[in-house]
Amino acid sequence: MAEQPSLQTRGLTLRPFRPSDAPYVQKLAGEREIADTTANIPHPYWDGLAEEWIASHDKRLRAGESVVFAVTSSADGELQGAIGLEIAAQEISAEMGYWIGRPFWNRGVCTQAARAVLRYGFEELGLVRIQARHFLRNPASCRVMNKIGMAVEGRLPEPFLKWGQPETIEMHAILKEEFVP
Repeated sequence: MAEQPSLQTRGLTLRPFRPSDAPYVQKLAGEREIADTTANIPHPYWDGLAEEWIASHDKRLRAGESVVFAVTSSADGELQGAIGLEIAAQEISAEMGYWIGRPFWNRGVCTQAARAVLRYGFEELGLVRIQARHFLRNPASCRVMNKIGMAVEGRLPEPFLKWGQPETIEMHAILKEEFVP
């Protein structure tokens, strides 16, 4: 991939992250409730982590490994979260991951963003399958996956440890031919 586009939905702009987004990423992703329901976001979210994460995006994009979008309001540009794809090029597939800041929960933000990223993955990247996982105790994430047409494929047999506690992970996926924009 040479350059990351911006994607538009009704009310959202999904764009590449900028270094100036780092304080907002740290504030939003740094809330315990965000870290609690994700596999890879730490708590506390230490200084410099957001800058490091944002700086890694371009290299990983150019290598064809991932694409990460800042989820922002089209009206005022306010950062609301992040969504991206970890790409397995040889498999022509990817895994979607996302987080949305607490002030923007229950507004359809994640569903809109996820639908746009599915379209981008299938139409622009030529992927044939996109999957996503969530902790079983996170029904909101499950609802997003259901709303965008992903089907449950099963539960991972080995528990995942989050803060020393075992977590059951549920896997969802959708094929290109199943996607309805």
